[in-house]
Order: sequence, then C-alpha cells, then structure tokens
Amino acid sequence: MNILENISLKAYNTFGIDVKAKSFVEITSLLQLQKALQLSAYPERFVISGGSNMLLTKDIDALVMYINLKGISIVEEDENSIIIKVMAGENWHELVLWCLERGYGGLENLSLIPGNTGTAPIQNIGAYGVEIKDVFIACEAMDVESLELSEFSKEDCKFGYRDSIFKKEVKGKYIITSVALKLTKRDHKLLTFYGAIESQLQRKEIVYPTITDISDAVIAIRKSKLPDPKELGNSGSFFKNPIISKKTFKVFQKKNPEAPFYELEDGNYKIPAGWLIEQCGFKGERIGDAGVHEKQALVLVNYGSATGKEIWELALKIQSEVRNTFQIEISPEVNVIK
Repeated sequence: MNILENISLKAYNTFGIDVKAKSFVEITSLLQLQKALQLSAYPERFVISGGSNMLLTKDIDALVMYINLKGISIVEEDENSIIIKVMAGENWHELVLWCLERGYGGLENLSLIPGNTGTAPIQNIGAYGVEIKDVFIACEAMDVESLELSEFSKEDCKFGYRDSIFKKEVKGKYIITSVALKLTKRDHKLLTFYGAIESQLQRKEIVYPTITDISDAVIAIRKSKLPDPKELGNSGSFFKNPIISKKTFKVFQKKNPEAPFYELEDGNYKIPAGWLIEQCGFKGERIGDAGVHEKQALVLVNYGSATGKEIWELALKIQSEVRNTFQIEISPEVNVIK
C-alpha cells in the first residue's frame, strides 16, 4: 500500500478543482481497505471514488482514500433475469454499456451518468424516469470501525429522491464496496414516456425500440445538453429539482402559468430547478472561470481555473435569487466539502 503526500486532487473530481490532499492512497482490494482504516497515523479519512458528485472548496487535511475496487460477477440468473455484483470502483456508464452488450435491461435510462458504481446508491442516482433503487437488490459496505462487511438491502437503504441512509443515519460510518443489481434478460420494461426520449426515437424513425435504442437516445440527449467533464469541469446537475406541496404549487402556478411541472404520486409537485434558474437570468452566466452552462442552467461549470469557493459562491447567489423570485428553495445535489 503506497501512501502519497501532498497530492493534487484535480484528476479525481469532475469539476477539476485543484485542491491538495495531505495524504493519498489508492484502494484496489478489501484487504487494502481494512489496512488503510487501521492506520493510526491517519485518524482523519476522506473517501472518494468517481469524484462526480462533489465540490471541493478547500484542501483535504486527511488521508484521502481513493476507492478503486474492480470487478463484475454474476450472482444468479434464470431465463428471465440476472443478478450481478459490481465492485464499487467500476465506472457507471461503462457498466451500463457492459450490460447492454449482453442484453441486460434496466440501466439504459441511466446511461452517461458520471461517477462510479459504489457511490450510485448513496445518491440514488436517477434520470428519465428511472432510479438505481428500481434495480437495486443490496450493497455491501465496510464498517469503518469494526472493519466488517455488512449487507444493506433495498429497504435498509431508505432510498428517497437523490437520497439514502448513507447521506443521513450512517453517513461516514460505512464505505460501500459492491452493489448487487437485478436486471432483465427479456421482456424488458421500456420507459420512453419522457418527451425528449420519444422525440429522439421519432427522429431516428424507431417505432419498436430496444434497450440499446433507448440508451443511444439518452446519450444523445445528455450530450446535447450537458458538457463532458473531461472537456469542461462540472458535476452534472448541481441542484435537485425542488418538491413543493399542492398548496404551494397552486400559488406558484397562478403566478407562473407557463412553468413546467411534474405531479407526483404523493400529491406533491416537482418543479424543474433548471427552469427556475433560467428564469432568474443565470443561464450562460459567467463570473471569472465559474459559470452556469449555456445549454443547461442546472449545470455549474469550471471554465478552467475556478476554485471550489468561487463555484459555491455562484451557487449561493443562484439559490438566493430563486428564493427571492419564486419563494422556492433549491438545494445542492452535489456534496459540497466546506
């Protein structure tokens, strides 16, 4: 196990923020993870994986543990479905492509989401009508104190909108090492009701889409609206879409009849945060190297040398303006390290 000192984390976060890690170690096995957690010389630890859902605003005065566990294996299967075990360090989109190549359905709407598999349950990642909880069976996670592996079922994880138990009750107490997913091998449940997907399929004159067709449509949509983190630093959607009560929605809609919305099963309403931000005039806004993407107001970007603090200050400015204009609170989807 090779521990490095004073290492830049620019290559380990999709915003491309150049902060330093006091100490750094790459974890490629469960044994290494146990040993790293036992290092008494490094009582403070900070875990990263794909680095796609965080904004670093300062140097990390701790041992940064880069979780790079690899491997995909089949747990069980029958003629209709298959359960796979995916190690935490596997890139999420590469996993989606791996499944599509083998005809496994369930992840196609989640194509091109940045990050690694181990962090997907923490956020309960989702897009175009699908969330990871829809295919999730369980995950294994190591207790940072006892060093033992525990299994968390779907019920244990308490999934919510971009939320889970790993962001609340057990935050910082466990490190996810693998995820088990149940996928279909035939009779796939295709979700194309999002207008953008239907339009993309129609444009390609596809009447009876396959799971690959849906994935291709999602990829095309995301590429048309979202910048590639390898070319322009970003963390995808920076803010969560706010959910408001029916009473609040009626007041909001009366003032903003043109606003898009989604009615939820529980009677609440989801308002697209990107629309709110765009109405406040932030789309394409740039302050130094911190900015709001010109095609999607929900995405904050680093044009080159922005600091995490500068991006966070822009985020706070956006929050304040949306609150003052619409009396609606929008909160970050990314994990802001302050």
